[in-house]
Parts: sequence; structure tokens; C-alpha cells
Amino acid sequence: MRFGRISKAVGVAAVAALALSACASNSSSSGSSSSSAEGGKKGGSATVVEVNGFSSFNSSTATGNSDINGKIAYATHSDFYYIDNNLNIVRNDKFGTYEKVSDDPLTVKYTINDGVKWSDGAPVDANDMILQWAITSGYYNDAKTDADGNVTAGTSYFEYAGDTTGLGLTSFPEIGADGRSITLKYSKPFADWEIAFGLGNNNAAVPAHVVAQKAGLADAKALTDLLKGLPKGNPEAPAAPNPQLKAVADFWNTGFDTKTMPDPSLALSMGPYVAKSIVPDQSMTLTRNPDYTWGPQANLDEITVRYISSAPAAIQALKNGEADIIAPQPSADTVDQLKALESQGVTVDQGAQLAYDHLDLNFNGVFADSKVREAFMKTVPRKDIVDKIVKKLDPNAKPLDSQIFVPAQAKYAESVKDNGSANFQDVDIEGAKKLLNGATPEVRIMYNKDNPNRLDAYTLIAESAAKAGFKVVDGGLGKSEWSPALGNGTYDATIFGWTSPGVGVSNVPQLFKSGGSSNFSKFSDPEADKLMDELIVTTDKNKQDDLSAQIDKKIWASNYGLPLFQSVGVDAYSDRITGVKYMPNQTGVWWNFWEWAQK
Repeated sequence: MRFGRISKAVGVAAVAALALSACASNSSSSGSSSSSAEGGKKGGSATVVEVNGFSSFNSSTATGNSDINGKIAYATHSDFYYIDNNLNIVRNDKFGTYEKVSDDPLTVKYTINDGVKWSDGAPVDANDMILQWAITSGYYNDAKTDADGNVTAGTSYFEYAGDTTGLGLTSFPEIGADGRSITLKYSKPFADWEIAFGLGNNNAAVPAHVVAQKAGLADAKALTDLLKGLPKGNPEAPAAPNPQLKAVADFWNTGFDTKTMPDPSLALSMGPYVAKSIVPDQSMTLTRNPDYTWGPQANLDEITVRYISSAPAAIQALKNGEADIIAPQPSADTVDQLKALESQGVTVDQGAQLAYDHLDLNFNGVFADSKVREAFMKTVPRKDIVDKIVKKLDPNAKPLDSQIFVPAQAKYAESVKDNGSANFQDVDIEGAKKLLNGATPEVRIMYNKDNPNRLDAYTLIAESAAKAGFKVVDGGLGKSEWSPALGNGTYDATIFGWTSPGVGVSNVPQLFKSGGSSNFSKFSDPEADKLMDELIVTTDKNKQDDLSAQIDKKIWASNYGLPLFQSVGVDAYSDRITGVKYMPNQTGVWWNFWEWAQK
């Protein structure tokens, strides 16, 4: 798959094998996408239904990295660029500019325009960029880990959800005299340089002045001075944790987590909308940011986001006029129910989405033994899961046989022939029993129990695994509890999904590199790590594909778990709203929320 930081696909079940192979093209446009949708008007409101509950104003942490948190961050942040629904990078020159100053060494300068500010009036400036760089580069981390990814010495400060390898190639940034620019210099080429750094989109920043004050520092400049004075972390010679940096990181990691409206400083915006109110596990209301002028101008005065896990309930809300836009978890009956509403003015969009569902096994506890992992994988009825969950939406759907590629990519078929997935095409209960040799391991599976597709997948897996002797424990959690639980050691296997922006290669080390921020299973393979290090500095696509195929094979050989399927995305909206356009990546219909308008 080709993308940068990815989010847990906790809402819309996503894809049907399409545009993951598409690469973003560069655009020099100003980002002034149409601010008035055809047939729409300024003002008014809309209600959007999302599957999952909001849980954090910091969507960049490992626990806050969920689809709903990311969508709220997208609506309340601005950035140097955004990605359109053709997966093009569209520059937003009203926010600021970035330019490649040099190819050798790769050097990129970022400048935020004068007047861009947080909703409390504080400027968005170089201090915010320095903190963001410190987090996304992993520059200060000196943690040493064992084969299971556990820290044995040193400190890993920021629990960032993305991969730090790319920006980790940069030295401390040069800060411009204007206080609004930084320049990054890389030690090696970096394939994803154009999407590597930003303050919104998939790496939404939090205000440096708030983090500084909450961590006991005077202001944002004091935080920048602290970071400037600290050396780069060296895992080969770990130092004692710096107490000030630890306080900053500890607050960044958890201080923005909430299900209710927090202290206003924790919900600041520098985008088109500001969070106004929250009803825990039910809804959130966003209102227009009156000061926002540095990007596409939104039409609606207010957007209410309701959290409804049940697709039938979301469809009923649309039918009753209690919702204007929905993106339900598709199931066998979802599309039929929505199509029946077309005569009432409902528009239904169905298409590919850049995501996939998967079953991951922890490399510790009951699954520390590779044979036990292999046995469990042999029991998973992937074809039955596809038939029950996806087939009606996509008659050609099949189990996904790669952890890296999708069928629309030319490299998919070649990788599948050689990656070892052939060993898990069909359920093999007898083979599983032979590997277990009379053992009856207890396996706790964690998943979103409020998500019908994940519940169906769990049920089918549990029933099949029991035939081989596994004692499966239902570890299902609620819609806002399961995401923060990822990687916390309370389960043995988990069913969830990943969804992406559709550009870049940095997702591979994010998920699979030893100690990777989203490597919740603790998979570790030194040879795979070397391949991933090479991947992110490789700019030739054919070479990227070859490296990714080698990594794919190593993941399968480890008995990592199983990709289940790519799902179909379905959106629907009422004739009261215009400007909604289908998007295959993790922002979904939100990608152009500024174009939404009441008719």
C-alpha cells in the first residue's frame, strides 16, 4: 500500500481493490478550492454520522490515532497542503509554502504565512513546527528495545502513531529569522519528503504554547529553547531521561485525551471549525472559526457529528431527516436499504476505499510460539468472512492475500505467488490440531463489538478455532474503548482495519518495523527492518515494489496474522445538502467539508 501515516479503520469498512496503487501528483494550485458548492448557500448546518466515538484532540498519538479523531482534527486544522479525491497533493498557499531548496542534500523549507493563528489568538509559527518536528522525527528517542519491541534501556518520549524513520534523517531544523519558517536538511534521499511534514492533515499538530505551559515551561519559545539545547538521542548510549522533555512528552501523549469538552486550551483550532460541545459517546458540534482566512472557506456555520455504530440506525437517521450525511459500516443489507431511499432524494456513492480488515496475533503470551500462531491462522475461515461481509457489496471479492499490496497493483499477483499466503487459503482444522499436539490454548480476541462487521468476523473465527481446540474468549470493547486498548497487552489477537491517505510508503515501517509506533503485535525481524530502512530512501517505484514484496514475504513467514479483505465504502447524503464528493482515503467525505452547503 502506498501511504503515509495511516489511521485505524474503525468506521467505514473500506475498500474494493482499487486506487492504492495511485501515486499523488504535485500541484501548484493555491488550494482555493470552490468555497460555494453548486446550488448551495452560505450559512446553515449539517449533521454527519460517524461509526465511532471521539476520544482525543490529539489524533497523532498511538492511542488517539482513530478515524473519527482524525476527521475532527482535519476540520479544525489547516496545513501546507491537502489531498483531493483523485489523490493529488493540492498546495494551500494561503496557509504557507514549502519548497525543495536542494536535492543534494535534500533540503526543504517551510514558511507559515503571517496572520495564521490558533483560536485563542496565539500565532501558529516556528515554535509549533519545531515541536511537531521533534515528535514526528523521533529525534530525542534513545530507547533500546529487545526482540519483542520492549524498551530495555533509554527513553522513547513521544508515543507518535506514525513512522519516524523519514524525518529521523533530518538534523535539528534551521529556524528562520521571521519566526515563521524552518528548514529541514536530510542526510539521505526520502521517498515521502513532500508529505513527511505538516501541521494538519494526517499529522495534526497541537499548540506548542499549550503543551509548554501544561508541562511547566513559560511559553512556546521556552519549549523551542529546551529542544534546541538537547542532543540527538543515541540508543547505543542511552542517557538518563531529561525531566523537562519527559514532562512535555507525557502531556503530549495523554493530555488531550477526552470524551467531554475539556479546558478550552486543549481544544484549540487553527482551521475552518472549532469544537463547541461534546455529548460523550453520542455527538460533537463544530462551529465556524470566525478568524479563519488561510484556506478554503467553509459554507456551513455548524456541523454536528453523531456517533452511530449500527448501519440500520444510521440509515434510519438519514431517512428521518436526523442526519444529512452518513458513511455506515457496509453490510449485506446496507446498500439495498440505502438504494430504497433514492426515491426520497438520497444520493448513494459506492466505491473503493483505501483500507483493509485484518486479524493480528501478538508475538507474546499464548502466541509467543510461532507454531501456535500458525495453528490459529489455519483455523480462520477467510472465505466465509468475505462471503458474509463483503460478497453482496462486491461479487468479485476474495480474501486479501498480501499485507502490503492490493489486487489492483501489478505487483500484487507476483507477491502473492511467493509470499506464503497459499498455506492459508482454506481452513485446515486437522493441520491446526497437529501443530497444537493436544494443547488447548486460551485466546482473547479484542475488537469493536459495536461494529457489526467486526462482530461477524469474530464470531466466525471463534467458532472455527474452537474446532481445533482453541478456547476463544470474547474481548470485544465498545466503540470508543477498543482503539486506546491497542497494544496494551490485555488481549492475544485483534480484529480491526487500517485506512490511509493513499500516498507514500512510510506506512510499511509504521506497521511492521521493530518498535514501530503502530506495530501493536510486537513483530520484529532484523532483515525486514533493513529492507524497510532501504524502502523509505528509495524513490524508484519498481524498486519500492521489489522491496515491499520481500517484506511481505517475511511478514507471512513469521505467522504474523491474516489480512481478511478489502471492503467497499458507501456514503449517502440527503438532497438538503450539496457538495459531498466520494473519497477513498481516511478522510472520507470530510476531505472537502468546506464545500458542503445547504441547498
